[in-house]
Amino acid sequence: MWAKAGYLYKQVLEAKKKLWEKEHPESLRSMANLARIHRNQGQWKEAEELRITVVEATKRLLGEEHPDTLRSMANLAATYWDQGRWKEAEELGITVVEATKRLLG
Repeated sequence: MWAKAGYLYKQVLEAKKKLWEKEHPESLRSMANLARIHRNQGQWKEAEELRITVVEATKRLLGEEHPDTLRSMANLAATYWDQGRWKEAEELGITVVEATKRLLG
């Protein structure tokens, strides 16, 4: 099931990139969804690469502490955790929690 979903999301992502630029919110949303599919299949490196792309783009487009940026950072931290990269996951997770506290009080 995940393999078929991954194939379909790759097709959707390519179509969206043709319609819009690579960093359009719709393209980024598709990248995030495809990263989730890779993560669910245990394809950590592919998930990580997509998640890093999404984090960097949302930071540029929306700012360091926008909720979408923080969500993408939390997803990247989860991918680090899945890979046993505890220190990186912890550091990024702390960054997300601290920023969320500043935003929400």
